[in-house]
Amino acid sequence: MRDTTTVGDELTETEIAGTPSAGDTAAKAGRKKKEREASLWSDAFYDLRRNPVFLIGAALVLFMAVVSLVPGLFTSVDAYAPCDLHSSMLKPSSEHIFGTDVQGCDVYAKTVYAASNSIIVGIATTAMVVVVGVTAGLLAGWFGGFVDTLLSRFAEIFFAIPLMLGGMLIMSGLGKGNAWTVSLVLATLGWPQIFRIMRSSVLANKHNDYVQAARALGAGTWRITLRHILPNAIAPVIVVGAISLGVYISAEAALSYLGVGVQAPEISWGLMVSDAQARFLQAPYMLLFPAAALSVTVLAFIMVGDAVRDALDPKLR
Repeated sequence: MRDTTTVGDELTETEIAGTPSAGDTAAKAGRKKKEREASLWSDAFYDLRRNPVFLIGAALVLFMAVVSLVPGLFTSVDAYAPCDLHSSMLKPSSEHIFGTDVQGCDVYAKTVYAASNSIIVGIATTAMVVVVGVTAGLLAGWFGGFVDTLLSRFAEIFFAIPLMLGGMLIMSGLGKGNAWTVSLVLATLGWPQIFRIMRSSVLANKHNDYVQAARALGAGTWRITLRHILPNAIAPVIVVGAISLGVYISAEAALSYLGVGVQAPEISWGLMVSDAQARFLQAPYMLLFPAAALSVTVLAFIMVGDAVRDALDPKLR
């Protein structure tokens, strides 16, 4: 009896030792949950939060966005109010920290208010380019055949037109421009780039196993396209879109500098640089401050785009 009891006790202890406790079960469930949550997007977000380049760029972008939305927080001078010609070309001082231009307008106030048009052009152009390019690229890559041929040939018509040259020709024909007309013109010429990237990404993903599995389970064409293809194919578009935003801001400044973009009485960094170039030796501050604001803004968006590219590209990990 003693031996039997001993054996039974040992068996009981062995069974108890082999039975997972509640803590072990919870730990395993937590690990499985973390494994299920791991994805390209979660990994990218984790990397971005620890990337100083992204944090600095995002802080600058956020600051410029606030400046463009609420310029009154940063200056008490109304840049659109009539200027005092008696204050023409004053050097930077406590009253006018960036000095004044030829017409006596405060350069600092104009630099602050000019951020609005530049940010509007960058965001509006990028949004239109992404919407049109992603939609057309998704249709061309997924359906192929005649749809792909038609959309590709149509995109090549616009792709063959240089952005700046085409923008100059169209804007000069439209006459007096503003931020919204510049955005529409740049989007018209810029969407083929996103179209090509999206089309290539869709072609690379449409034959993957998860697509075949979804089709075998009876998922419809649009469900597969929107729930499986689009989320997995859009990462390169986000990268290019983030970088292109700074490029479109530069393009707006260049068009305004050439006199065919944003025009007076609107305010633009490119327009300010154009007005100041003739008197650069006499008053260099008239050109340097708006040019510096433009450079910092473009650099901020490019920093964000580069960081996003590094985070979303598995080959760079």
